[in-house]
Order: sequence, then C-alpha cells, then structure tokens
Amino acid sequence: MAGNDPLIIRGKNEMREYSRFARAEGKTIDFVPTIGFFHDGHFSLIHESKKHADLTVVSIYVNPGQFSPNEDLSTYPSDFDGDIQKLKSVSGAVDVVFHPQNLGNVVSCVEINGGMGHETWVRVERLEKGLCGNSRHVFFRGVTTIVAKLFNIVEHDVDVFGKKNYQQWRIIKRMVQDLDFGINVIGADLIRDEDSLAKNSSDCIFYAISKSQSNAEFAAENGQLNCKELRDSVIQAIHEAGGKVDYAEESLGPLKEISIPVVFYVAAIFGNVRLLDNMEINV
Repeated sequence: MAGNDPLIIRGKNEMREYSRFARAEGKTIDFVPTIGFFHDGHFSLIHESKKHADLTVVSIYVNPGQFSPNEDLSTYPSDFDGDIQKLKSVSGAVDVVFHPQNLGNVVSCVEINGGMGHETWVRVERLEKGLCGNSRHVFFRGVTTIVAKLFNIVEHDVDVFGKKNYQQWRIIKRMVQDLDFGINVIGADLIRDEDSLAKNSSDCIFYAISKSQSNAEFAAENGQLNCKELRDSVIQAIHEAGGKVDYAEESLGPLKEISIPVVFYVAAIFGNVRLLDNMEINV
C-alpha cells in the first residue's frame, strides 16, 4: 500500500526489477503514462487506476518524439518537483513515479541530427489518419513508439488512458491488440459537471470549447441529428469565443446524420494554445 511519498525510479532496469518483483509476489500493476504538469484530470486517471490493480505506477516523461520540427519542446510546461508535491498531498495516490531521463534518441524525424534519430517506429496506420493526424503529422508515431517502449519497461497488467484525446486512446488500444501486449487498456471518461462541461473548464478558453460540445450534445438529444448543422454550431461558438477551429468532426469518418452512437471531436486553437475535447453522443 502506498504511503504519501511515492518511490521515484529513474532507470529502466530498476523499473523492470520493481515490476518483476511485485508480480512475482502475485501483485498486479496499473500504469498511467503522463507528460507531467499534473491537474485534476491526471488525478482522475490515478483514481480510476486504483480500481483495477494492487499497485499504481505513474510515468512523467515529456516525449520529444511527438513534437514536430515547428513545435518547441522547450516551451512545454514542466514542474517535476511540483508534481511530486501534488502526489504527496493525496494519501496513497501512487506507489511509483517512473521518471526516465532519456528513452533513446527519439526525435521527430530520423533525418534530424545527421540521421542519428530514432530509426524504429510504431505506427497504427489507419487510425492515425484524420483529426489530429491531419495537422500534426508525426504526433501519433511519436506517441505510439514511446508508449510501446514504456510498456516494455514497466511490464504492467492494466493501463488507464484518458478519453479526452479519443483518437489517441483508440490508437493505443489497437496497438496493444495488434502487437499482443498482455495489457488491459481502460479508457477513462473526461470528468464533467452536471452541464456536461469538463471539470477543468474553469479556464475560460477550455470553457468555450467544452461549452460548444455540450451544446451539440444537447441539440442531438433533442432531435437535431444533421451532422453538418451540429458541426456548424460548434464552429460558430468557437469563432465567437476568439478561437480557430482545427477540426470539428463526428466519429472517425464523415456522417450525414446521427443514427447510431457517435463521438463528436473538436480541436481549436486560441492564440498559441491548442485544445481538444470530445463528446460521446448516444441517441
């Protein structure tokens, strides 16, 4: 049982040894991969993970492989000490924090640094197309490669991924299926309030995108099933809030009308901040 102070592991071999020893004792391990800078969404994933295994491992690793050459990795927010203090403030939050310093020379393109980048990549070719894949061409390749490496290091039983990036969650599930990882991947719903707004929507920017999604869900539940009209209403709401829409789409392909349960996806840019949300619409 975890105390308030999680064990911090930085080495890959040390992480493997911990997991193998725990599993030899008959304990199950849940893994929550993150890039740090914790907020309530992360703690909801940790809370969910504790329902499925004896021990919880959280990784903190900002993955350079998911940044394209025109995205500045150095500007991504990071506060490792602050993250650890947040974990300590929650009794028994996690057992281990895996904080590797380097998971190999994983850069966005093998041509960078004179061809000394990562040469082996994991791709889920069909599902990575469209949505985020249209504007962030190397993003999912970087995610799946590093996640596969983490899976091979942590050697866990259960993995919890948030559904906020629904496309990413589906890609990870498919990778686990296709490559026969012995891991149960669980999708955790985005926590919302009674108005279907994401709990972290106190940020006025995220509030705008979350509100546009909840309006679309309300309209669909009240008979507005034309997908173009739903998309137009979401786009208009984001534009009125000062944002630029990257995409607003339903499911993982275009539909004319909602006749089955679908997921409605939206990504928008406010200044230099890119935000995602999705809404499962059941009619």
